[in-house]
Amino acid sequence: MASGEQIRNGIFSLYTRRFGSVAEIMIQKLLAFKKGLNQFHDLYDPHQALRVEVKFSRGQRKEDSINEENVLQVLENVSDFTSRMFPSTEWHKNKFDCNIQQVKPSEFDLLYYGVFFSDVVVIFKLTPDDLTKAINYSNKQHKGNVGEGQFHLNNKTYEFHLENFFDQKLTYEELGEILKFHSDEESNVKIVHSGK
Repeated sequence: MASGEQIRNGIFSLYTRRFGSVAEIMIQKLLAFKKGLNQFHDLYDPHQALRVEVKFSRGQRKEDSINEENVLQVLENVSDFTSRMFPSTEWHKNKFDCNIQQVKPSEFDLLYYGVFFSDVVVIFKLTPDDLTKAINYSNKQHKGNVGEGQFHLNNKTYEFHLENFFDQKLTYEELGEILKFHSDEESNVKIVHSGK
């Protein structure tokens, strides 16, 4: 089996859709959920009959924006993901911005979201009723996208999410153990993880 570091590096290397698939499989296997009932939500919780959406991001230090004056300098100094990642315990020391987007509250009952940091995966959980100004939720993501919004996990908002919506955390070794189970029966095996 791949090491925790290999799993983490693989996740940080994936493009958007493939990255999203890993997060969905992680939540599905961790909580013994089923595939979504339709294309409007990711998973289904058969125990409580709830539609589940999954949105994750990677915790990486922000880079300078590109403009006409710095474009060549930025291209010459592009850093790889390993130099931009940081541990979950240093979230307040590193400028980062994880955009949880394309959130459609009418299409789910539970939203599992979170951040892949260099040391652990931090998982949060909220309901559509929690999508308020308190988390800086904006229901205006793109022009014309009615019923769809976004919120950010960053240096200003992350602590609020930790205090109010934290669910659990996993090391990458624990994640590897969860992902190695393939059948529905196996996904019901109790995994001991770092939790809260």
